[in-house]
Amino acid sequence: MPDRSDTQTKKDVARRVADLMDEPIYKCEPWVKAVITALGDMMVEADPEVRIELRDFGVFEVKKTKAKPKARNPKTNETVFIPSRRKTHFKPSKRLKEILQTPLKDLDYKLPEGSADNRAPAVAEAA
Repeated sequence: MPDRSDTQTKKDVARRVADLMDEPIYKCEPWVKAVITALGDMMVEADPEVRIELRDFGVFEVKKTKAKPKARNPKTNETVFIPSRRKTHFKPSKRLKEILQTPLKDLDYKLPEGSADNRAPAVAEAA
């Protein structure tokens, strides 16, 4: 597997679109920016909730949260009131979810430090 940075940017998305559409990247950057801006605007303008469904990709939602009258500030241990607000949520499509649930070991990825995957064979042998 190629070594990649964990962070992908709009430019990386534009580069991928340019490859898929066989177009130069300078033509794809405005399209990508426009789509991302439109999605963001739709979420910001939610009144107060919205569901944006992109088939074969997933669903972006803006949902309301309940007020929390007895939350605790962990620094000061002080009880604080948190008003109801809106939050974002993303639910991947079935296809994307299935692909992302493939165990890292099966994909030959380096396992995270301290992962239980590193101890799994020893547990299976002990049983």
